[in-house]
Amino acid sequence: MIDRYRWYEVVALYAGIAVFLFFVLAPFIEGFLVSLKPLSQLFSSPYSFLPKNGSFQAYFDMWRSVPALGIHIFNSIFISSVVTLIVIVIVVPASYAFARFEFAGSGLLLGAFLAVNMFSGAVLLIPLFRLMRAVGFLNTYWAMIVPGAAFLIPSSIWLLRTYLMRIPRELDEAAWADGASRLYTLRRVILPLAMPGIVVISIMTFIGAYAQQFIFALTFNSKTEFMPLPVGLFGFFGRQEVLWNELMAASFVGILPVMIVIVFLQRYLVAGLTAGAVKQ
Repeated sequence: MIDRYRWYEVVALYAGIAVFLFFVLAPFIEGFLVSLKPLSQLFSSPYSFLPKNGSFQAYFDMWRSVPALGIHIFNSIFISSVVTLIVIVIVVPASYAFARFEFAGSGLLLGAFLAVNMFSGAVLLIPLFRLMRAVGFLNTYWAMIVPGAAFLIPSSIWLLRTYLMRIPRELDEAAWADGASRLYTLRRVILPLAMPGIVVISIMTFIGAYAQQFIFALTFNSKTEFMPLPVGLFGFFGRQEVLWNELMAASFVGILPVMIVIVFLQRYLVAGLTAGAVKQ
């Protein structure tokens, strides 16, 4: 029988949750309120947390300040989607191999994957630039897709490998005993059970690709039609002033695709994150 909490324990628990949520949500709330304020109110003294005569005018003005904003948002969604697809296609069979088979150099390869995550993209910009130029990827979507996928694959293999190791090997052996090939076993037996973990990896990859496009786009691209949202947000930084209210409005509109993905895949995300929490 579960012990009941005392009243002061309940109060302390909810107070701790409230403080945690405040520090997590406060930047988003402040950013949203800034998007509702006229630019003249942002630097008024004393500072007002709540907007006076607030409106959604910035959400209409931002399209005129940066006419290509819609293209930037589309580019970010397209690049992140392609990166996610490439990562999943490569990571699923690779993670299955590392989870099920023991072969020479597997530990060394896994260690190398961790080492890759220790390097920032900025450290490798010059060799990546020369590589993109050599293969003709400059000023194309591939200049952002290829490096983005390369930096996200190692961590995804580690995460999905851990998830696949929780699936009993007896399922593979039973399928093999019935004459199933390894590829058939992966496709028909393992993948349905691993789908929550794959969804988690897909969401994390999409968010990671959505967030890391700035440095690659700024270095490997010079055409507006290929620029993603992080670079497009720089259009709100002028020589004389920064349109902070429109910048915040564009930022909130830009994160809507990520929020929609999380909302629609929330039940898979929770299932994947909690898988293995209970010992079987």
